[in-house]
Amino acid sequence: MTENQEDALYEFLENNRDPFTIDDVVSFIRLLDSSRNNRLAEEVIAFIDSQNVAFRLGPGTWVSRRGCFEPLRFVISPTRPELLNGILIPGHRCVPFANPVLMPQEYRFFYKGNQIPFSSIEGPPEEFYPYYTIFGEEYAPEYVAKDNTDNESAFNSDPYEDPPEVSIQTLDMRNLYRELAFVPGDRFVVRTRDWRQGCFELEQVKKDAWSKGDLYAWLEAAEEGFEGSFKLLGPGRCTEEQIAYAYWYGGKRMRDVPAYSLEDFLYEQTDRIETTAYGMETRFWFAGKDIPDRKRLEKLPIQSFIEEILNRSGAPFSEYVVQSYVCDALFRRDRDIAALMKRIVPPAVVMDGRDRECLTEFVTGVMAEIEPAYSPFKDSTMGPIRQRMGELHTAVIELTARLRKGDINMSWLPKHTFIILAQIQEHAAGVLEDLDTDTPLGKDELNAIDNSLDNMIEAYEDIKELIDDALDSFRQNNLSVVKAAKTGGGLEWRILQVSLGGTDVWRRLVVPESCRLRELHGIVQALLGWKGEYGYHFALEEQGSRNLLRSVSGRLESDLTLGEIALGGGNSLLYEYGSKWTVKILLLSRYENGELQGIHCVAGAAAAPPEYIDGPMRFRRYVAALEKGADAERELAFRELGRDFDSQAFDLDACNRNLASVLIGEQ
Repeated sequence: MTENQEDALYEFLENNRDPFTIDDVVSFIRLLDSSRNNRLAEEVIAFIDSQNVAFRLGPGTWVSRRGCFEPLRFVISPTRPELLNGILIPGHRCVPFANPVLMPQEYRFFYKGNQIPFSSIEGPPEEFYPYYTIFGEEYAPEYVAKDNTDNESAFNSDPYEDPPEVSIQTLDMRNLYRELAFVPGDRFVVRTRDWRQGCFELEQVKKDAWSKGDLYAWLEAAEEGFEGSFKLLGPGRCTEEQIAYAYWYGGKRMRDVPAYSLEDFLYEQTDRIETTAYGMETRFWFAGKDIPDRKRLEKLPIQSFIEEILNRSGAPFSEYVVQSYVCDALFRRDRDIAALMKRIVPPAVVMDGRDRECLTEFVTGVMAEIEPAYSPFKDSTMGPIRQRMGELHTAVIELTARLRKGDINMSWLPKHTFIILAQIQEHAAGVLEDLDTDTPLGKDELNAIDNSLDNMIEAYEDIKELIDDALDSFRQNNLSVVKAAKTGGGLEWRILQVSLGGTDVWRRLVVPESCRLRELHGIVQALLGWKGEYGYHFALEEQGSRNLLRSVSGRLESDLTLGEIALGGGNSLLYEYGSKWTVKILLLSRYENGELQGIHCVAGAAAAPPEYIDGPMRFRRYVAALEKGADAERELAFRELGRDFDSQAFDLDACNRNLASVLIGEQ
């Protein structure tokens, strides 16, 4: 599709409420852009399905988000601070019932047909972040910054520190709260009047109006909706997409009242869904589980022959990024096409000869087209930023290509290596697309891009350093296992990596292959400083090898050894402890324990939570409270974690002292 055709598709989706077919979309697009494109229908289908911009009803039939969510009802539960201040902060509360291109301050709310007036409130930004976290915890500062120009300037003045105070737009609810005698626990049922424009109608529901049975039925539908979206779509491109599809898969029951507010459901009611790390971002996911990594960058929907070539080569970015590289070459005063091609697709990228020829021809044509009208003077503000962003983008593409070609076990790489690289590449490509213009951007926008670039470069350098360390460790280990695997006493040893689901806690250790699962239970307890107060079981993460090993209902028998598991094809175990904690155990390469050290930990990160904490989500909330919570929240976190708790601390010596007390039958 052309850029105009893509815009036409979005216009169709934003205006259409009825189920539609591909013929309906193509006919509308051709009314606005009649450019000849014999593949338009295929490209539209690929775009809709890959970008998840509409819900599929059946073969060849979809419904838009507007068609799904207008005029449905959902719930908002005002907080005590909002009631005390006579306000309501829209924030994330209308997701996914409002057009995602709108900012919360653009929504309009009505009561009995009358629009509720706006007001504002001032305070430290961290007081307002909880009202925006459903967009993604990492994006809360961005939403607060974009509430008004003063906030944006305050955040851009120092990208490493939050401003001491900001102002956000709210709804002035003083008269309405008095009129309705609103008390804590009362709710608003909200009806979407206009999804596209973000218009909503409020209606009060008293706190005891709905039965617990009705609310529980909604809770079950919501949990099934979220889990269905995870299974079918994975982590998705953003939390808003996850939530939209959760409501879709949750069916009519989830898309109606009685219901919990989305905040109450996610942060108070469910124990099956939680927020978890996804590279540099966050997503909702199965409680206690980590989102798996992938060994590639995120593919884009193919909209042209050039983009098909780039996708096929593992460099998934658009023609507009290529054009931005050409502008950068003109800014550099470097017309060497060969040098430019190395920046666009670095040598580590494997590209078919014919594809490289076609891409070179395209780049040469773009250069010839842009150069006559290019003005270095007009480009003086954007050029330096575009150059640095292009260099970062090239570095990420090259590093990813090298890792894909390398023969390294992914379990040795830092957590979410490819996800983090994909996020940096996607953000860099997006900025390069924005800079593919001959109209200079405004000063504030350029400052924001420059600050964002600094953060991306820092993130790239951090992950690259971790990758280099991991590669060194992997090579050294491979050299050691070239020697004879057996050592004194006839024991064979293996490296394990133990990761606590939903947290940043991990440990790497050396264990004999004769270790049985019931003994491994004691080892994990020692690694995490736990006392074994709850029940546990082991299961294989890979389904295929279960038939080779002794198990009951998927649970492995406790007398199985690590050697037997590896021989049976298993290399990834799940250790489920109590009802809240899941530990992933990777069986890495064999190891020659030449110094006969016994079981010992060799690396790790982060402090393990106390085992009685109610799961990883609750643990992360306590950690966040220690860092930036209110006094009452911080005091509660101190009681649960201890006043000396440091979430980043890892004491290797203490860990090995704990392991020294663990007895292994054949050791």
